[in-house]
Amino acid sequence: MPLQIGLLVFPHVTQLDLTGPAQVFSSLPDVAVHLVWKRIEPVPSDSVITLTPTTTITDCPQLDVICVPGGFGTDELMLDEDVLEFLRKQEKGAKYITSVCTGSLVLGAAGLLKGYEAATHWTAVDALPFFGASVSRQRVCVDRNRITGGGITAGIDFALTLVSMLIDRQAAEMIQLRMEYNPAPPFNAGSPETAPAEVLAAMRERVAPAQARRLEFVRRAVGAST
Repeated sequence: MPLQIGLLVFPHVTQLDLTGPAQVFSSLPDVAVHLVWKRIEPVPSDSVITLTPTTTITDCPQLDVICVPGGFGTDELMLDEDVLEFLRKQEKGAKYITSVCTGSLVLGAAGLLKGYEAATHWTAVDALPFFGASVSRQRVCVDRNRITGGGITAGIDFALTLVSMLIDRQAAEMIQLRMEYNPAPPFNAGSPETAPAEVLAAMRERVAPAQARRLEFVRRAVGAST
């Protein structure tokens, strides 16, 4: 039976959180990659790209890997009981419970990160402890069968890491080579630890309203689960 991998699709998902891992996973032989949402209809991402689910949360088979990508839409997703129950149900039979970026907060809202270390986007690290998770600033965090990636571009690193665990290192390296994934960013501004101070300050100011909104949803999600 093919390996069953499912990535959650939802309104205002960050498409690279999803499409980066999907590209990696789709390179595997004997694999079925599912894009899962409530309905089979186009879903707007947080960019110009629209994504089309391939199955619904009702019809989705038991997955070997469930992955929740991030994006602005994860705020509402933390309060979506249909999605949270789907994740709890899949968790019982899945080999790996995973996320990219702020998708980890949705896993947290489903109660699936309590007692685990997890990564997320650098602007969301203060939200993880609300769900009983400890914060990792690794680009890919592996804690037992929870594998969580940092922000957006870390999704490719996460997926390659997971392939090395599902198959072996050579399989992951062959996919990396096929994708010519050999990053050489033009600037050393890809994390708050390395970005110039003025760039970090400007970005913190820009994202502050979204951070405040996210924390309000986190508090509501925690309150709903108690």
